[in-house]
Amino acid sequence: MARLSPVLDHVVVDVCDRVADAMRCYQSLGFQLSPRGRHTLGSVNHLAMFATDYLELLGFAPDGAVRPEIMSFPVGFNGLVFKAADADLVHREAAEAGLPILPVQSFSRPVTLDGETHDARFRTTRLDPGKVAMGRVYFCEHQTPDLVWRREWQVHPNGAKAITRVVIVATDPQSAAQLFRSLFGDDAVTGHDGRQIMSAGVAQIELVTPALAKVEFDNAAADPARRTEYMAALEVRVASLSNALQLLRSVSGLRVEADRLVVPAVAAFNVTLIFVE
Repeated sequence: MARLSPVLDHVVVDVCDRVADAMRCYQSLGFQLSPRGRHTLGSVNHLAMFATDYLELLGFAPDGAVRPEIMSFPVGFNGLVFKAADADLVHREAAEAGLPILPVQSFSRPVTLDGETHDARFRTTRLDPGKVAMGRVYFCEHQTPDLVWRREWQVHPNGAKAITRVVIVATDPQSAAQLFRSLFGDDAVTGHDGRQIMSAGVAQIELVTPALAKVEFDNAAADPARRTEYMAALEVRVASLSNALQLLRSVSGLRVEADRLVVPAVAAFNVTLIFVE
């Protein structure tokens, strides 16, 4: 698997049939969201675009199809997506490593720019979510990145610039991290102070025990929904913490710390959001 590199593409927050509520929630937290997109798969989304990665709010419209692989998860952060230059290559290498890989999936969604509609096209290579305890882990090949990374969508009232940290809770982090070692090589993951840590471009992915998550987040933690392994928190770098604080001050339960702001999961669709400068 040496040809694969772990570079974060985006993260997915599943909001089920509450897309409009989630849009308003994340806008109130200072994210500018792209206009609603409608996938050929039936789901709809809004994106908070950053320099090289993004946050996706994913759900269903009343007149859209329901995707079973998403409906099996509770509301919250359930999708971790890596960049892929070639979805077929990822599939071949994952299959050779004996991982539970699904066929490459192709889909699109219309994007309207300056009155003209274009198709943003994607190819994804997905690990079987029924066999990966932490959630949906997959790779995305962007065939039309110019329709996704638009400069006009990358300016956020809260000053967000990039996702810098992903926190995954697991009863046995070392065992859970074996998935990433199988994908990216044994050297991709290191252990430190009870955590399993992997660099993924500008982001760091951490697997931690429930006890460590409790110590760090306490009442701001995400609801595990009876899961022993789940995606729990996102850290976002902003241009100015003081400016972000002015916007977030009214958030119920906001924790203001010396070097970061912590938005409790109950205020962000079951995702603990950490803002750092």
